[in-house]
Amino acid sequence: MNIKVCSFFGHRKTEITEELKQRVKEIIEDLIVNHNVLIFLFGSRSDFDYLCHLVVTELKEKYPNIKRIAYTCRSETCTLESERAHWEEVYSHFRKEKVTLLGVEEEVEHKTKYTSGRASYVERNQAMINDSDYCIFYYDENYQPDL
Repeated sequence: MNIKVCSFFGHRKTEITEELKQRVKEIIEDLIVNHNVLIFLFGSRSDFDYLCHLVVTELKEKYPNIKRIAYTCRSETCTLESERAHWEEVYSHFRKEKVTLLGVEEEVEHKTKYTSGRASYVERNQAMINDSDYCIFYYDENYQPDL
């Protein structure tokens, strides 16, 4: 069976509840077990992305063959898992408080990372969708973005 890919999209600000986390975990674990999804794509700047990254990272202990890939654009960056502990120490020392960074196994820099403005997020998201077999979307009809 071919390895499948999943990406995540949701609001920048999301109330992360235990119920939401559990539902996301059930969906992701089903994708791993029943649909051979082993690669998970992440954007950034979204509470929902953070929640999904947290869940995939927890499931990585149970399913070590899954892979987290960050698609970055504009001023975004990620921390490779192999370097995460080092950079957490550096940033924690600098900020004089514990800093926890999100780790991934790979970073894909969108082609417009250094040349595009606000539209780079839209283009990056489209690339993630095009590279995915499954997409998980979170939408709250009462959501109001900060202006």
